[in-house]
Amino acid sequence: MNRYEAIGAIETFGLVFVLEAADAMCKAADVELVGYENVASGYISVIVKGDIAACNTAVETGVKAVNDMGAEVYSSMVIASPHQDLEKIISRYSLTELLPPQEEVI
Repeated sequence: MNRYEAIGAIETFGLVFVLEAADAMCKAADVELVGYENVASGYISVIVKGDIAACNTAVETGVKAVNDMGAEVYSSMVIASPHQDLEKIISRYSLTELLPPQEEVI
């Protein structure tokens, strides 16, 4: 299992706002977009991983992007040095788990 230094997440209301947050997060710092989850009743969370400083920058930038659109961030967080068992939860939201396998084009 790959080990990374931190995970960051933002939860807001609506797909448009979470897309804006994810875009801002990935552009602001060297983080990998893990995936997203439609939590309930329109609330959606987006998760990134990377080093601690990058995750902090990404989450701060994502929160600002959502706020700049006039929306509200329900919650946000960065976990430094997450326990390896959190991978069991995070892998559930992985975009690679959600996408069908791609055929190799030769």
